[in-house]
Amino acid sequence: MATFLYKLGRLAFRRRHFAALIWVALLTLAGVGAASAPAAGSSSFSIPGTEAQKAFDLLEQRYPGMSADGATARVVFKAPEGEKMADAANKAIVEKTVAELGDGSEVVSVSDPFTTRAVSRDGTIAYASVTYKVPAMELKDSSREALETTAHKAQDAGLTVEMGGDALQAEPETAVAGEIIGLAIAAVVLVITLGSLVAAGLPLLTAIIGVGIGVSTITALASALDLGDTTSTLALMIGLAVGIDYALFIVSRYRSELAEGREREDAVGRAVGTAGSAVVFAGLTVVIALAGLAVVNVPMLTKMGLAAAGTVVIAVLIALTMIPALLGYAGRKVRPADEKGGLLGRRKGKGSANASAEGAADGSAKGAVGSKPSLGTRWASFVVRRPVAVLLLGVVGLGTIALPATQLELGLPDDGSQPTSTTQRRAYDLLSEGFGPGFNGPLMVVVDAEDSASPKEAASAVTDEIKGLKDVVTVTPATFNKAGDTAMITVIPESKPSSTQTEDLVHAIRDAGAGVAADTDAKVLVTGATAMNIDFSQKLTDALIPYLALVVGLAFLLLIVIFRSILVPLKAALGFLLSVLAALGAVVAVFQWGWLAGLIGVEETGPIMSMMPIFMVGVVFGLAMDYEVFLVTRMREAYVHGENPHQAVVTGFKYSARVVAAAAAIMMAVFAGFIGSGESMIKMIGFGLAIAVFFDAFVVRMAIVPAVLALLGEKAWWLPKWLDRALPNVDVEGEGLRAHDDAARKPAEDDEDEDRPLVRV
Repeated sequence: MATFLYKLGRLAFRRRHFAALIWVALLTLAGVGAASAPAAGSSSFSIPGTEAQKAFDLLEQRYPGMSADGATARVVFKAPEGEKMADAANKAIVEKTVAELGDGSEVVSVSDPFTTRAVSRDGTIAYASVTYKVPAMELKDSSREALETTAHKAQDAGLTVEMGGDALQAEPETAVAGEIIGLAIAAVVLVITLGSLVAAGLPLLTAIIGVGIGVSTITALASALDLGDTTSTLALMIGLAVGIDYALFIVSRYRSELAEGREREDAVGRAVGTAGSAVVFAGLTVVIALAGLAVVNVPMLTKMGLAAAGTVVIAVLIALTMIPALLGYAGRKVRPADEKGGLLGRRKGKGSANASAEGAADGSAKGAVGSKPSLGTRWASFVVRRPVAVLLLGVVGLGTIALPATQLELGLPDDGSQPTSTTQRRAYDLLSEGFGPGFNGPLMVVVDAEDSASPKEAASAVTDEIKGLKDVVTVTPATFNKAGDTAMITVIPESKPSSTQTEDLVHAIRDAGAGVAADTDAKVLVTGATAMNIDFSQKLTDALIPYLALVVGLAFLLLIVIFRSILVPLKAALGFLLSVLAALGAVVAVFQWGWLAGLIGVEETGPIMSMMPIFMVGVVFGLAMDYEVFLVTRMREAYVHGENPHQAVVTGFKYSARVVAAAAAIMMAVFAGFIGSGESMIKMIGFGLAIAVFFDAFVVRMAIVPAVLALLGEKAWWLPKWLDRALPNVDVEGEGLRAHDDAARKPAEDDEDEDRPLVRV
């Protein structure tokens, strides 16, 4: 592979106009397709195989026109101090508001709180429920504006009015400010790492082009493939992250090759042949992790994973072809690694490149004679001398941080997790005050009595069973459909929607329903937003182990091929699990327990978002394997070229540690930019990914990995002979390039021998 990529890099360097034109044409084509494509609707959120989803599907079938998945809103009224909602003036305001709310073209129904008894016992709080024809993400802006305008009129008339429900959820907005901050920090890190504005600009430029092609393609296909508006979010974040990383590694290797005195075209070829090989396999691990989300069998996650995986493939191809082309355009503006441009300091004196090359050739950890060892070299030398202490400190430290993960509680955010400054949160609090915490999460029990001899008796039996359960406040009478074979029963829990008590109640109703079904032949299903969230959390929890087994297993096999070792891939997988568990522990401590919550603006603690563990596994695993491949590949390269195992560790750090640290810092900056979001879900994702990258890059890869390799010595690179013969030789470390050099050098030496005059003795 190294030889093939070497030739590809040189070809892109020589035919730079053609290579650049192809990518510009693809970007233009994708942009035109996105601009001309029909607007995409919201991808329907479904969870195949769950009871809550089966109940929703049944309601759609048995209650035509009901819009079971339609958006809902609650307009909550509170009377002024010392007054009641039933007072004539206040009642008139509410009735006028209800009438105006029903005028919308997408409104199915509006409930009057005085006829539905939706007034609190003390008479100070009431609410009106609004039901819409379409799901929340498909609701027109005019309908939301009408809802807000009508509520504000009632507030101007003297009542306290707040609104809740999914109808207020607008389409997710891209965190532009966070991305801009992340890119700005990335630019600074790249300039410091690469030494010039031109070299730093190349990874940013190619990453933006890659993300532009990927996201534009997703937008163009969104309507045809029912991708929805949220699908491109993960693609944007991951595409930007790996796009910068992959380009950074190739540009950095190119500068190292220049420092060894190679011509620019040859240096480009070698950079693509060596670092590019690592890019290919690192990209494959990310693709495996993202595409593996299909195991969860949630269509939304599957589409998000495949879309992001496609963007990663584009990032790899751009790094292998467009970066060499741009390096050709840059010419001497991209300097060797031992030179600094005028931006950061003076150039080194003549001979520094040769000294560096000699240092690299003789395996010296210090490189150039008399030059000061880099921080990476000094740290690696320390770890090699004290591997046991470093290993114990790293493992015990991360293990301690991971302990809170044992108390992990999963759920989905609701209006109760919103900031107190939002109307949704204030409406949530008002309803809790007037009707109890469980009123914000009603359960819908569906009785399918089609096969029952007496549907009404079956519904009555279900109602009686539920009334006898713990943590139940209210059970409404059964409402039958026109055919009389299906009934709906609303259950108000005593506890808030995200509590474990409510989850226990859902399971208790289902257990009780199983007994009723045995007696009456009627099926009992529990659904509603709260039950859907519970089922979704359970489905993700059940899928986590199979997903881990698939992703880690495939990546383990891939790393065996790359490193031709059993223990190195095993160490990589175990280190990743340790960093993810530590990151989950930190997330639980902050967002569930409230430690340091005020520091990052967490206003409400509660269960961790259901998608968080599996999302972190997918994203962090891909990035972690990136760092593993780039760092350990350089160690493997030094070992294959004759260095002893300890010196190979130091050499790998000498050439790769700074770049890996820069890549990790960039990723942390990108992810941390989302911590400032007002949405608790976005804040949690940003914090979790940023802290996971920190743990994995700076503790696992920079400390635990070299310590383990130092302890293993030669055994780290052991591979059974039968397996060595069976595995394909992908040559990530560029051994084929050395053979290529030897083959090219031999004819030249033969020519010199032919030209040399014969001397007779």
